[in-house]
Amino acid sequence: MLAPRIPTAGIGTREIVAPVLSPTDGACHDPEVQRPFPNAIWSNNVELFNDWMGFSGGGQAIGRYAHYLAGITWIGLLYFFNFIQGAAFGEMSDGAKGEALRKITWRTLWWFRWAALATWISGVWILAHQRALGSDFADYFSTSSGVGIAFGALLGTTMAANVWMVIWPAQQIAIGSSVSVSEGGEADPEAPAAAKRAARASRVNTLFSIPLVFFMMWPSHFASSFGDEIMGGVGFGPSASGRWTLWIVFLVIWIVIEASALGKLGGYDNAINRVVLDKHQSTIKIGFAITLVLYLLFEIVA
Repeated sequence: MLAPRIPTAGIGTREIVAPVLSPTDGACHDPEVQRPFPNAIWSNNVELFNDWMGFSGGGQAIGRYAHYLAGITWIGLLYFFNFIQGAAFGEMSDGAKGEALRKITWRTLWWFRWAALATWISGVWILAHQRALGSDFADYFSTSSGVGIAFGALLGTTMAANVWMVIWPAQQIAIGSSVSVSEGGEADPEAPAAAKRAARASRVNTLFSIPLVFFMMWPSHFASSFGDEIMGGVGFGPSASGRWTLWIVFLVIWIVIEASALGKLGGYDNAINRVVLDKHQSTIKIGFAITLVLYLLFEIVA
């Protein structure tokens, strides 16, 4: 039996399908009425798994969700170390500082390092699932969006490497020395140098986080407005000379600041580190300045 159709007045007359009532029990047996979201919850296909490897598929959604959660955790703890713990330690006695290292910093470092790894892995996952690493997106990293993501990915990879290869090993030495002293043993003579290494790497990560966040949000907003070439139909990108300019400036900044923080340019207390990394207020200002310089370069070359 066909459902009666009720015409309605107005511009562009539409029809409302009235429910079909059973002649025996008076109940509504229209499947579309019984299922208010027939194409969603009760669909034969779960949307999460449709187009899993596509640009806007389920793999992309899960990757972004994990990336956001892990990134918030990682950067939040990074800022805790630099903006709160560092200032508090400066006001503590050696005994109180040692206890805080053993009971607070040690626990926080667990979440810190694993959140860094999860952020990096989920970032690679996102790129893989939007096929930016495959043949369909061969020209992606020549677009303005791709250049910005590449900047962010390189900064994020550097920061994660700093966590696992510098900060965590150095903190194990510093905290281990504190534990030894608390138990009546001797301090590790390597502890002061290790603490300095960890502090410099943590502070440079704070600086890098500012342009990192900017260029991670870049593709979703106005990156497509910058460029004078269409790269294989993927979108707008700077010219070849513009890309060279962007990359040269970015790489010089990245290499100099990272090498300086690692003590490769005259030790951990060289002039660059004293200006850029000694005070977190200066680190924040310079982080924003670097972000502004890179943005203005897009304005100039695009």
